[in-house]
Order: sequence, then structure tokens, then C-alpha cells
Amino acid sequence: MHNALDGLRVVEGSAFVAAPSGGMTLAQLGADVIRFDPIDGGLDRRRWPLSPDGHSLYWSGLNKGKRSIRVNLRTAEGRELLSELICQPGEGRGMFLTNFPARGWLSYEALSAWREDLVMLAVTGNHDGTSAVDYTINCAMGYPLITGHGASGEEDEDRPVNHVLPAWDLICGQASAVGLLAAERRRNRTGRGGLITLALSDVALAAVSALGHIAEAQVMGKERERIGNDLYGALGRDFLCADGRRVIAVAITARQWQSLCAACGMDEWVAALEADSGVDLSADEGERFKARRRIFPLVEDWCATRSLEEVAEAFERHGVCWGPYRTFGQLVEEDARCSTANPLFAQMLQPGLGEVLTARSPLRFENLPLEDPKPAPMLGQHTEEILAESLGFSPAEIGRLHDIGVVAGTG
Repeated sequence: MHNALDGLRVVEGSAFVAAPSGGMTLAQLGADVIRFDPIDGGLDRRRWPLSPDGHSLYWSGLNKGKRSIRVNLRTAEGRELLSELICQPGEGRGMFLTNFPARGWLSYEALSAWREDLVMLAVTGNHDGTSAVDYTINCAMGYPLITGHGASGEEDEDRPVNHVLPAWDLICGQASAVGLLAAERRRNRTGRGGLITLALSDVALAAVSALGHIAEAQVMGKERERIGNDLYGALGRDFLCADGRRVIAVAITARQWQSLCAACGMDEWVAALEADSGVDLSADEGERFKARRRIFPLVEDWCATRSLEEVAEAFERHGVCWGPYRTFGQLVEEDARCSTANPLFAQMLQPGLGEVLTARSPLRFENLPLEDPKPAPMLGQHTEEILAESLGFSPAEIGRLHDIGVVAGTG
């Protein structure tokens, strides 16, 4: 974490993953991100996984470094208070990120009446404003129907395989952060704000297009087959070790291929295969993919007689591009990258959870020190602070708002 975005304030009205992850990205880079929630918390306040005490690990993870204010959105005074906060005058202010329906008092038209150069980014499900979430979008993007083994006669061979990583949400979050920064730069140059809309399905479609899948369907005129854990277009797959652990070995480049051959003692066999087939497996990753059914058994047999530790030692010694398969628990226990040995991580005291291993921003700026990560706030933790410092409310005014149920503090 550092102060690259010091002086930038973003108000966030959000739930779930896409918008909160975008706000967190900005907060970790030094922006003052104020998240507002209803008095009783947003839709994601109790989202799993939960700690034994009922605190959402999910909510804590996606709201690191932000400030929290609780406001009764059903009251006219509460909506006016938030409109004023969103559209506060001054350099670096007037920045709003939301995935709430942008209508009524939260519409760009209504809010820009408070500040003409407001920058607002609204995340939607589809470009036409209809609802969608990561999982309903992913099913339509093709990936679940090419995921899985699909061998002839295999049980459920035609059944799609959903991913468990909300990839489109996370990519959308990063796109929202970039969009806000781009719009703020434009405003600094031209004096004009504006509304940016970002559809989750457009994020997915843009990625599918960039990776060539749309062009593949148009140009090739056929569907890609399921190939299990095989790496498409190059050499790579999972392999079982003697102790029951699995590894993946990948050979995309010529050097990676040569390293794998050396580690598994395949050099003579490969030379014979190349002479027999007339292809240079070092020169063309596509040829390695075509020959994978002849190559994989050699790597399988080699791994099957060695433990994970032995495979790791040989692969590291020869410079193989590889990785072990791990559960989340094994990741924490075994991987030094998931520890304070990696500058990404620090032990942080998270209210409600205790001390937890927490990631900073993965962006590392040369010669800038890394600060300790900031915890996610308790719901409403900064209500009084924001009302007083940001909006200039007096203690008496703040007390009145509490008394009539317009705002609430920590709860």
C-alpha cells in the first residue's frame, strides 16, 4: 500500500464482488473510499464464509482500507445527506462507484444537479440494464461447456462444469477502478465529468473476444472439444505423484520443454520421436500439443514413482515450469508466497476476526515503502467522523440524526 492516490475520494454504494473489489483496489492505492450501507447492512454483510462468531470473511476481505457510514436510505434526509457526500465540491471529490440501480435519487441526472462535473461509474449486469451475476454470465460464455474431461462413456460427460472463482466480477472490479481513474484524468484536463456504465457481461464478452474464442467460432466453424486438464495449444497437464499429490507441468516455450525433458529423462525418447515424425518439438508448441498423447505417459510414469517432494526437487533443479495442486489449507501451510516472507502479506488485526494474514495491493512501486494493510471497517465505524469532517455537521446535528434514525454508528 502507498499513497499514489492520496487526495482522491470515492464514495461507494455497492454489494457483492465487482464494485467492492474496485473500491478496495483504489483504497489500497491510497484513495479515501467511503462505503455507505443501509442501517441494517447491505446484501453482502453476512455472506459466507463466516467466522465462528458470524463475521463475514468475504465482507472483510473485499472492504479493506475503506471507511463505513450507515444511513437510512428510505428517508429523504438520508438520501440528501448521501447526495451531498457523493457530490462534495473540491479537487479529487465528486467520484461515485456503484452497482446499485442508477435511478431515482441515485441516477446520474439527479446527482449531477448537485455537482455538474460528477464522475459516476455504474456497474450493471447487462448493457441494457437487465440483471445478471457472474455465474449467469459465465454459463453463456462457453467455458463451462469445454471444462471437464468429456471422455466417451464417462458419467455426466455432457454436463457443464461451473467455475468457483467469480472471475468476471473480479475483472469487472479492476475495470471499474481503471474507468474511474481515466474519467478523473479527463475531468482534470477538460473540466467535464460524466457517467460511465460498465456491464458485467460486456467485461466477459470483451475477454472472450480478446482471447480469440469468438473469432475461433466464426473462422473455424466448429466447437472446441473438452480436453480435461490438458493445456490447449501447448503441452501441460496434471500428473499424479507416488504419495497421492498432484502437480502440473507446463511446456509452452522451447526452454520449458527442454527443462521438462531433462527432468524426466526423456531426451533420447524425444529425439527418436522427432526423427520418426519429422517434427521439431522444441520449435513449435502446437506440435507438442498434437503429440501430447505420446508424451504424457512418460511424464506420468516418471511422476508415479516419486513423491511430491522428489518431483519438486527435480523440477526446480532443471528449471521446469510447474506447480503443486493445493487446497486452501495447504496453500497457507506450505506456500512461502502465502506468508509474510512475501512483501504482499502482513499480519493485520481485523475487528471481529482477530489477527489475520492480509494482502496489500499487489502493485509494487519502486522506492516507495510498503505500509501495513488497513482492515475493513466495522459497519458504520466512521459515520460520525464522516459527518463531522467531510460534511461539517456539528455534534448536535449528528446526535439529532442518530435520534431520528437517519444514521447509525458501529453495529
